Amino acid sequence: MTDFGAAAPAPRGGASGAGVESPVPLAEARVVVAGYGVTGRAVAAALAGRAASVVTVDARADDADVRLAGDLSADDDAVAGLVHDADLVVASPGWAPSSPLLVAAERAGVPIWSEIELAWRLRADRASSPGDGAGRGPAPWLCVTGTNGKTTTVEMLDSILRAAGLRSAAVGNVGRPAIEAALDPELDVLAVELSSFQLHYTHTMSAQAAAVLNVAPDHLDWHGSLDAYAADKGRIYERAQVACVYNRADKRTEGLVREAEVIEGALAVGFAAGTPGPGDVGLVDDVLVDRAFHLPVGDRQRQKSAAELGTLADLEHLAGGGVPPAHVVTNALAAAALARAHGVPAAAVRDGLRAFTPGDHRIQRIADLDGVAYVNDSKATNAHAASASLAGFPHGTVVWIAGGLAKGAEFGELVAARADRLRAAVVIGADAAPITGALERHAAGVPVARVDPDDAATVMQRAVAAARDLAEPGDTVLLAPAGASMDQFTSYRHRGEAFAAAVRDLAASS
Repeated sequence: MTDFGAAAPAPRGGASGAGVESPVPLAEARVVVAGYGVTGRAVAAALAGRAASVVTVDARADDADVRLAGDLSADDDAVAGLVHDADLVVASPGWAPSSPLLVAAERAGVPIWSEIELAWRLRADRASSPGDGAGRGPAPWLCVTGTNGKTTTVEMLDSILRAAGLRSAAVGNVGRPAIEAALDPELDVLAVELSSFQLHYTHTMSAQAAAVLNVAPDHLDWHGSLDAYAADKGRIYERAQVACVYNRADKRTEGLVREAEVIEGALAVGFAAGTPGPGDVGLVDDVLVDRAFHLPVGDRQRQKSAAELGTLADLEHLAGGGVPPAHVVTNALAAAALARAHGVPAAAVRDGLRAFTPGDHRIQRIADLDGVAYVNDSKATNAHAASASLAGFPHGTVVWIAGGLAKGAEFGELVAARADRLRAAVVIGADAAPITGALERHAAGVPVARVDPDDAATVMQRAVAAARDLAEPGDTVLLAPAGASMDQFTSYRHRGEAFAAAVRDLAASS
């Protein structure tokens, strides 16, 4: 077996990935598509002509074949009829296992697949380029999950792959639906972001390399417990072919690697913003270093050497200048490890990181007004992400706009760890108690302004105005809510756009 280094976990080999099979071939199957949003529509389009019949089901979409009322039970005749006629259910990520249709399908023994499972099974062979020859097979998948950092890491990975001259796309929980990309013969490799929801009903996927960035309490209302949530994250490692990439600072991710059933010979590769051990990637002084893929396994010089992948200077543009925060560095290392597992040269890692530009709503500097910076990190939808965001700013300089749906999480640990960063806090959200309570207990000296939740259309304008009154020159007004957005906004994007608009209105009035 491969040398993993003294502290690295060895994934278990020999996974078969039998999966959950439809009782008939897909071409003869009656498929129920649960959810008719972006994912469901992509699934229905992919199944057109590939299945005997497709029935789309949704509670809200007027053009779904079947509308199911939200108050139906698994025993309702409408639900039972759908399940009785089905050979397969393909569930959109928003449909929790407790949804009546999925409960009924489980009881009846009808297989349930995620869009990811269907995409994996329908993958198209890659088109040949001049000199490639025929029979290239489907594009390999490089997969990322984690509580936080998934989108940034996948987009970094895509940038690195493109810097290597590959036809790549960031897909899945970001960008194009995975089912569309899997059917595209023009792609050489896919950088796939996967949520725990998508992984729950994924049975046979076999990533070329997979990473779990971190595991922290989130979506407990959907999964039921932290252990169940972590277990679904860990499904990404099953049948990994080349590498399982894990966070050396997060013992849960290490445990998930230890439990994984992988293809024999797959490497366990740790990443951390510190000196890497043999078989890992990490940071030596200001240099990003690869000690996992730099030489073939078995080479006598492997444990005594390393490859340089880039420097912290290549990431400075992601921190507004200065030293990049730790989570930016670790995301870059995880992306680099996945790219190196695919065979990307070290120089492409450097070039891809230099070229990478993060999307909106992720540490996005909107404006500087009267010596105060206004930064949009609306993507920080849980405590773990908000903590990482706050950690990137100097002590006592942040006016923190926080609040939203807690999703069963608590915020005491977050506030206790980051109270030293706060100048003040402005609390939004329909239910402010979880955040205000944590601030009272763990940051008693920090001024707190509560924004009245009435009139959701003006909540962010009032929050930005309150933050401006609390800020001093040199401070940062940071939107890092630590909660989901759906109590007052349609999405984290809508929330971030409202923040940016309020800041621009403030700039115009000034």
